[in-house]
This record gives sequence, C-alpha cells and structure tokens, in this order.
Amino acid sequence: MSAASTDSAPQPARRPNLVLVCVDQMRFDAMGCAGNEHIDTPYLDSLARRGNRFTRAYSSTPTCIPARVGMFTGTGPETHGRYGYREGINFPDAYPTTLPGTLREHGYQTYGVGKMHVFPERARCGFDDVQLHDGYLHVSRAEYRGASARGDDYLPWLRAQTGDPAADYQDTGLGCNSMVARPWEREERLHPTRWVADTSFEFLNRRDPTRPFFLYMSFHRPHAPFDPPGWLWDKYSRRDQPERPMGDWVEQFEQFRHDGDDEAEFAHRPRSRHDAVKAGYYGSIEFIDFQINRLMETLRDQGVAEDTAILFVSDHGEMLGDHDLYRKSVAYEGSSHIPFLLHLPPRLRKEWGPAGDVEAIVELRDVMPTLLDLAGVPIPAPVTGTSVRRTVTEGAAVRDHLQGEHLIHQLGRHSMQWILTERHKYVWFSGDGREQLFDLREDPYECVDLVAAGEHANELARHRELLIAHLEDREEGFVDDGALVPGRPLRSEAEWVRQFAAE
Repeated sequence: MSAASTDSAPQPARRPNLVLVCVDQMRFDAMGCAGNEHIDTPYLDSLARRGNRFTRAYSSTPTCIPARVGMFTGTGPETHGRYGYREGINFPDAYPTTLPGTLREHGYQTYGVGKMHVFPERARCGFDDVQLHDGYLHVSRAEYRGASARGDDYLPWLRAQTGDPAADYQDTGLGCNSMVARPWEREERLHPTRWVADTSFEFLNRRDPTRPFFLYMSFHRPHAPFDPPGWLWDKYSRRDQPERPMGDWVEQFEQFRHDGDDEAEFAHRPRSRHDAVKAGYYGSIEFIDFQINRLMETLRDQGVAEDTAILFVSDHGEMLGDHDLYRKSVAYEGSSHIPFLLHLPPRLRKEWGPAGDVEAIVELRDVMPTLLDLAGVPIPAPVTGTSVRRTVTEGAAVRDHLQGEHLIHQLGRHSMQWILTERHKYVWFSGDGREQLFDLREDPYECVDLVAAGEHANELARHRELLIAHLEDREEGFVDDGALVPGRPLRSEAEWVRQFAAE
C-alpha cells in the first residue's frame, strides 16, 4: 500500500482518557447543583452543568468495602456477595475481573491514587500501580501496631515533609468514625486531600503519552475525621444550617440509641456538636471541590482536556444527623443516595447526547460498564451493571427498580433490605419483619412512613413482591412459601465471598 493511500485511509478514533473521581461518604445533596444553598461547590456545579448529573444515583450496599467492590467489578450484592463491612477478605482471589484490569488488558495505562480499601492493602486490583492512602484501616493498624508505610504511601511522605518520624494521619486526635470535628492543624499542602490531588497530577505529568490513561483519583474525605483547612472550618462554623429532618417513625427505635457515644450511629447530639460536624463535613467537601478545578486546569495544561471523560461518584453517603442517624449502612437517602456526575469531551458528547440532569435510577455497578463503553471495550462477565449511554442519548430507563441491602446494628441487628422504584422506597428489616414505605417524590427525606396508611396497601404489596422475587433463593431463608420470613440467622459474609470465588 502506498504512503498516499495509507494517509488517506480513515483512522480509528483514539480511545478517550478516563478519570474516575471517587470521594468517600458524600451524600447526594451536598452540592450547590443539588439545590443546597448552604454549601459552596462551584467546580462540581460547573462539572454538572456541562455534563450529566444523575439525580437518582444510589449505592446498593452503602459502606466503603462492598460499595467499592461493586464499583470495581460492575456487580451488585446478589453477585459479589459483600453486604456488610468486613475487612480482611482477599479481594484478588474473589474478584479477578475488575475495571482497571479490563482497561489495562485493552491498552490503557491504569493508575490509582488514594483510597482502595481492599485486602491485602497492596493488591493492585488491575492497576499498573497504586499510590495508597486508605485512612484508618482497623486490620492494618492492628497488624502493624499502628500506622505503617507498609500499607500507606501518604504516611512516609508526611513524615519526610514534616521531619517528624512519628507523624501519623490520626495526630489531630479525631477518631476515624467519630462525630467530632476540628480544623486541620498542619499546613494545607500536607492534608490528605491535597496529597491525593498532587500525586494524581504527578502521574499525569509522567504518564506514557503513547497510551490512553485511566486515573482513579480516590479521596478519603469527606469521611471522618472531619478536619478541613482552618479557613474552611471558619467559613462553615459561622454559617447557619437548617433543622435536620426527623421522621415520624424514629421513636420505634428508641431502645437502640447510644447517646453520648462519639461514634454512635444512632444518637441525639446537641446542636453545637451537630453543627461542628456539619462544618467539618461541608468544609471537607469544598476542599475537594477546589481539587476538581485543579484537575481540570491540569488536563487543559497538558492538552488532553478535549479527550478526557470524567466520572465523579461517592461510594455511599452520610446520614449527618437526619433522624438522629449518623454515618452510613442504612437504606435511607442520606446514606444510600449519592452524587454521580458524568463529564464528556466534545466528540463523545456529540455521540452520547445532550448535557443535563438525568432522572433514571443508576447505581455504582453501572460505573464499570459505563467507562468501558466510553473506551469502546467489551463488557466482560460477570458484570451485571449497565452503561448509562442509552439513558443519556434516548432517555431510556437503566432499570425499573433497584434492590439494596446491608447488615446493620444501629437499629437492631438486621439485614436491612430495600426496594427503590420510580417514586417509592420500601424497607424491610429481616430481624423482626418491620416494614417502611416512603413516597420520595412528596417526602424526599423520608419523614413520613406510609406503612400504616391503608390507601397505600397496593403500593406496599407491590414492593414487597419485588423484594420477595430478589430473596426467594437466598440460603438465609428470607422467603418461605412466597412470603418474607423474619428472624432468620444471617449468613456469614466471608462464607458467601468464598463461594463466589469458588464459582
């Protein structure tokens, strides 16, 4: 073939670069673009305005480990088997097919920075390399007798920068899950949030320019400790915040309160304590927002902004005092409803359709197939998630309902099962069979439980049947003779994962 004919032949489009920004414990409404007038997130708002904001995005297993398993494998709890918080289960053995591994097999340079929350900590899960800062991992700190560079790359950097060989990311005195807050005590540039951003940009400066890249930029914040830089702490400490939602159903769970416990997930906290936590939480989010702008500027400086897709998500939310609940793992909106923003470069925007809000129900398992679709990479088994392409281009629904679950103990020991449909959310507690039904269109913060209202009996029955269909083959015996059965012993999560790995 002549040189002239080669030059005139159509060339395949270069695969886009991909950036997955994952934050930890950010609830759906903690952005200005979500209608929140009490927090400033100008750069996330801009990302949403120029891209797609999925207003009904959820984490079906809303704690760190199972949520990230779902995101990395494109599967839900019925497939990946993780339905509670359990450290120490070997990730690579159970999940050989991952998002970064699949992209790597198809020519991408894959790099992870920040929180992975897998075991063993140094498992790369398909990445070419990982620069790690997971925050407080209980199993790791117990094994290493404290913070150790063997399981954390931020730690030796912090010690080198400060000249303190004993420096620890816990030096602020805040617990890793405590509802206590204070400003960051060191220079702003030493904060873990800045480290994740700066280390990500170092990769972009040193990447292989002959290959498309996949960057996983994973911030530990706004998960506790709530310790933003001092100027952000001051800003939000002075800002008035609205009253918290309080459901008419909360009194049913009074026996499970743990008032006075700094890590309690269900407790009354004085207004001063609650406002301090919210100041630390909102300040941590705005600090991340500034790193999003730095990311955009870096991509522009390197001339790759026009060929890079960005997906911004959180692994789960934070109850933040709604109904006197804090932290996560429950089915309620503050815990399970998450941000999901998709920014596309111009050529992909033309293919995928217009920018704007999307109301379809999406979930973390959809991250993997969406990014593979953007890359033009086949979606492997056992992925059960769905690319969001058709809902952007055609307005097609991704799914008509979503089933989620998590082991909980803050409201009694249960498998908390839930069904989300276009308008309603149904919740079933496996321990005692308690049911709840909420109309999210009229009651977006789940203050009014409709179970006792007779006019909603048909809706209740419909959602109960959807859950029965999901649970009827479960080994716990949650369903017998076509009915939900409470009080069944809860299956070992480790046992389920071992079975999944064997299959």
